Amino acid sequence: MEHVDGEDRGQIILYALSTCGWCKKVKALLVELGVAYDFEFVDKLMGELREDTIKEVEKWNPRRSFPTLVVNNETCIVGYKEEEIREALGL
Repeated sequence: MEHVDGEDRGQIILYALSTCGWCKKVKALLVELGVAYDFEFVDKLMGELREDTIKEVEKWNPRRSFPTLVVNNETCIVGYKEEEIREALGL
């Protein structure tokens, strides 16, 4: 898991693919909003770590599609949905 510094808005985790354009847009939006978050490029993981991470994604998003954004272990936003992301972050 990699961390990006910014304003603390709670626990924000982005599960993404390194080659996904929509994932890049979500990352750019989070940076633009200036919030701290953690992210994982699932396609770059190997072995058991990859399997465990995919299981975690599947808990939130049974379709296992990307990007999957989890906010404060309460809200899951799948895809690039700017208004939903802003609302979940209280912005």
